Amino acid sequence: MPETEVTRPVRKGEELNEKDLKRFLFQKGLIEDQNSEMSVGQFQNGYSNLTYQLTIEEKKYVLRRPPFSAPKRGHDMGREFKVLHALHQLFDKTPEVFAFTEDPKILGVPFYIMEKVDGIILTTKEASERQLSPSEFKTIADTWLDGFVELHGLDYSAAGLASLGRPEGYVARQVTNWGKQYLAAATEEVPSAKKVMAWMEEHQPTQYSYSLIHNDYKYDNVVFSDAHWKKIVAVLDWEMCTLGDPMMDLGTSLGYWTSEKDAAIMKQGLPSPTVMQGNPSRTEIVQQYALKSGRNIDNLTFYFAYGLFKIAVIAQQIFYRYKHGHTTDKRFANLNQVSALSCNTAWQAIQKNRIDNLY
Repeated sequence: MPETEVTRPVRKGEELNEKDLKRFLFQKGLIEDQNSEMSVGQFQNGYSNLTYQLTIEEKKYVLRRPPFSAPKRGHDMGREFKVLHALHQLFDKTPEVFAFTEDPKILGVPFYIMEKVDGIILTTKEASERQLSPSEFKTIADTWLDGFVELHGLDYSAAGLASLGRPEGYVARQVTNWGKQYLAAATEEVPSAKKVMAWMEEHQPTQYSYSLIHNDYKYDNVVFSDAHWKKIVAVLDWEMCTLGDPMMDLGTSLGYWTSEKDAAIMKQGLPSPTVMQGNPSRTEIVQQYALKSGRNIDNLTFYFAYGLFKIAVIAQQIFYRYKHGHTTDKRFANLNQVSALSCNTAWQAIQKNRIDNLY
């Protein structure tokens, strides 16, 4: 079975208190001896919550915790644990979770422990090394989209998640809240940002359906079972999962879906395996989603612009932490440029009223 992702040594300043952590694992019945040797590696792909692999007593676990010096908003470990625990019996692409704690005496922050799922995570680096063919990417995209449609069709009430969010008024709240968050994290003037914010306030849809939404569904957040690419064994990173308009979810995914035919500035600024030959365009993704889900898709420009703007805000928030010394991760040094690019691209989409051929 291929590994999901190779871990690396833990970044300086992001170490875990291993003694107290082993005691916690023992108390939860996950290990037999709290004095057993444990090795800790860190997954490097994510930009938000920190994810570690714990290897102990011939077992492998994954630990998720918030970033250091990050605001609690958007990093609610208890909420993410609740979602995963509730969905595990209903959605076979949900990793099993074993333990959660808010006790600050262990790691200083809330965290949870979940299973280590084996398979393939299709990062840009992984896709490049595998030299995937166009026909393989067609299968990958179909499987990825099938998982997305399945997720949006889940009966969240049957999973006990009817109180997870407030779907009524979801779109308006998101437009307002992401705008506020952008302004709070801004480090430079980006004229297109305020233009996009004002346009979304004026053109947001008021009538829409509701579903469980993931809010970060992209290639590198799913685990494929093997290189046949026909099965997803896990969907990862549920921290932003809620109840709302599934088209907002689709819009976010489209924001990440950089295409082979996009201008170099987009492909360089928003790198993704989706740029490789054989992947459908964003327009084709929308058409296939509509066909597979049976949903009508109106206001497409709004949803795509929203997705790009949300990506801009997330990138800007991480850059803000980097600029103010809350993290030393060098991957964050140019995220202000990614944020500006996302705002500029959203404004291009609005002006041209389309989601492809923007530059």
